[in-house]
Amino acid sequence: MDATSDETVAAGIDAMKALWVIGLAVCLVGCGGGTGGAPAKRPAKARADVVALVASVREAGVQGVELEVQPLRDPQVEDLRHRAEAEEAAGEYVAANATLDQALALVPGDPDLLQWKAELALLRRIWSQAEALANQSYENGPRLGGLCRRNWTTIRHARRLAGNAEGAEIARRQVDACTVAPPVRM
Repeated sequence: MDATSDETVAAGIDAMKALWVIGLAVCLVGCGGGTGGAPAKRPAKARADVVALVASVREAGVQGVELEVQPLRDPQVEDLRHRAEAEEAAGEYVAANATLDQALALVPGDPDLLQWKAELALLRRIWSQAEALANQSYENGPRLGGLCRRNWTTIRHARRLAGNAEGAEIARRQVDACTVAPPVRM
């Protein structure tokens, strides 16, 4: 590319950035962030905070190096899981929770479903329910590996947000105990 092409590309990128900023401003005003629209239920930053919190919980589940065996899932439960995923993605946390309740009626005590409900409780800012569900998932689960890390990370966040710093620190230490080191190979 020559210098003129580079300048044209740069100008196009600057124009796209400007349009994005204008679109964001229009959305904020039109979506309740300004005076013209209906008031938002919760500030966008607060929603983003709990979404980031749940993302960190889920990330904790995939950080290990251990082998995890997953049982075959009932197709009916799998359909409900897909529906709950779509509802959660749409921000319909109460509906996703109800869908997971239907799945739990088919497979009572399933630790993965209980942990998911705990994460939905974090999204809904129900700290005590998040902790209780994560504890129940831990008790029913393998107590090692990714699910264990998600359980204790959820418990840590729930305790911290409920004002229990000491309990949150205990839960943080438990996260480390969930990871099983691979055997030494010589």
